[in-house]
Amino acid sequence: MTVDRILPLIVAVPLFGAALLVGAGRRLPRSAAEVLGCLFAAATAALALAASAGTSSSTARPLEWLGGWRPHGGAGVGIVLVGDRIGLGLATLVCLLVVAALAYAWRYFDEPPRRHAGSFPALVLLFQAGMCGFALAGDLFNAFVFFELMGVVAYALTGYRVEEARAVQGAWVFGVVNSLGAYTTLLGIGLLYARTGELGLAQIGSALDAHPGGPDALVIAAFVLVATGLLVKAAAVPFHFWLADAHAVAPTPVCMLMSGVMVELGVYGIARVYWTVFAGPGGIPAPDAQRALLALGVLTAVLGAVMCGLQRHLKRLLAYSTVAHTGLFLIGLAVLTPEGLGGVALYVLAHAGVKAALFACVGILLDRFGSVDEHELHGKGRELPWVGALFGIGGLALAGLPPFGTALGKAVTEEAAGGWATALFVVVSAATGGAVLRAGARVFLGLGPVAGSGAATSRQADAADDEAVEETTGKAEEPETSGGRLTRVPGSMLAVPAALLAGALAVGLVPGLRTGTGHAADAFTDQAGYLAAVLHGRATDPASTPPPHWSTAGVLWGLLATAPAVGLALLAVRRPPVAEPARWTTPLRRLHSGHVGDYVAWFLAGITLLGVLVV
Repeated sequence: MTVDRILPLIVAVPLFGAALLVGAGRRLPRSAAEVLGCLFAAATAALALAASAGTSSSTARPLEWLGGWRPHGGAGVGIVLVGDRIGLGLATLVCLLVVAALAYAWRYFDEPPRRHAGSFPALVLLFQAGMCGFALAGDLFNAFVFFELMGVVAYALTGYRVEEARAVQGAWVFGVVNSLGAYTTLLGIGLLYARTGELGLAQIGSALDAHPGGPDALVIAAFVLVATGLLVKAAAVPFHFWLADAHAVAPTPVCMLMSGVMVELGVYGIARVYWTVFAGPGGIPAPDAQRALLALGVLTAVLGAVMCGLQRHLKRLLAYSTVAHTGLFLIGLAVLTPEGLGGVALYVLAHAGVKAALFACVGILLDRFGSVDEHELHGKGRELPWVGALFGIGGLALAGLPPFGTALGKAVTEEAAGGWATALFVVVSAATGGAVLRAGARVFLGLGPVAGSGAATSRQADAADDEAVEETTGKAEEPETSGGRLTRVPGSMLAVPAALLAGALAVGLVPGLRTGTGHAADAFTDQAGYLAAVLHGRATDPASTPPPHWSTAGVLWGLLATAPAVGLALLAVRRPPVAEPARWTTPLRRLHSGHVGDYVAWFLAGITLLGVLVV
């Protein structure tokens, strides 16, 4: 079977699996439903891997016009799936993480309601289909449809434990903010359709380029609106508020997918839409796009790193580290070169494995001890040495320790951005990695003094209830596993994070992956080649740039980021946990109020800021 014939199956197989589970799940026992879910997810992963391996060259762009509706004379109404190396690579990453999440969740939850045994695997398969469809979509409207399918399912998965008020609140915040992002994206698509009469990415880009001379107000507005919806999914500041609230209440396997790949799909969407639609002479000038992405990237990286260091709720800590690294991804994209994109692609691949593994370790803590509070768990993790080892390795990888792929991606992106960006990458990586290592030192090694109890702790808990969701400690959480708290950690729950960290290490060590990523980035940033392939079926070779590689400077910067991360962790655990947050953190805590109305106001402020940066 040719690669172009495989592309629709990558979307159709999980959709069919979800439909089968919804229909037959009423009669299937739980074990059979979970087996079917894993089989459909694994089959889709095999198809994605086969398509990636079957692509004849790194610059090839296999196409499939669904239903045979090919364009005539450059115009068309058909739906096209485009399987370039970046898109197929991201779809493969999605599928592998879905398999990992379902394997981790094997007989994980409390027994589902009668006649609903297939509900969770069905939702995860729908999630997989939406993410894969978005990665492969070649027209803007259907990319939006797949993106919103992903968003709707993520909303349902966030509130999966619907009997808990906090889960409903987190899902509500997620749904409102992401729905606003969807409305802006759809409005931007409408503006582009009004201007060009097209919905295909290649067709819109070609129509805009037919009128060079710079964008007018309508094109600028369309870019801002479409980008806003994508930045919401990417959790870029000031559109990021939903992320920590959702992660705090979502089941652990869902957190593995949201931080591991869903947020990164928003970054991918920004890159895809810019380079296929707005990178030409009729689109957004490169300096304007660079200014917007760079400013939002810096703001996101700094705020995410600061908020990460302030957390004691382990899920929120990891969520804010995702925000911080999203900022670094945006800075890499802002370079607008194949070198920058290649570094970001490697960074995303490795970051997905590391972050999913860290969430898996936190899930084990939750299900063993009924808490994700760093202070409450002090020293309790000593009885889980293997989990502690995996958590510590994940923290070091997050900080950028060579030879992990996170260090390679960070080093390549730093080199492409240059100058002050290198210092920012080191500081943010050290801060987020140090926060993870600090938590690991307290929980698994029992380092540092034990948190106080009594009146001071009660006052802090009361402040958490009165002021903001942001103050949540993570104490007295309900275990997610069936049968209550774990007495023995299943082998699958340890094997999954170990495999994910091994994958992150492979990203930094496999030479062919680095070379292929570099060539794929060359093709991805070649707008003329993309238009020629989709509209006219002509394959062209883009200008070649040196592929990502390890350098002495990159290794040294990685070590330089890891050393302060370890130092920050050791310094933090030596200090006694304070009963009241530092006064200087008050504005940040009030900013993250947990109130939907506040987040909507910041959403509108973000659109305004993005518009000002682009103009």
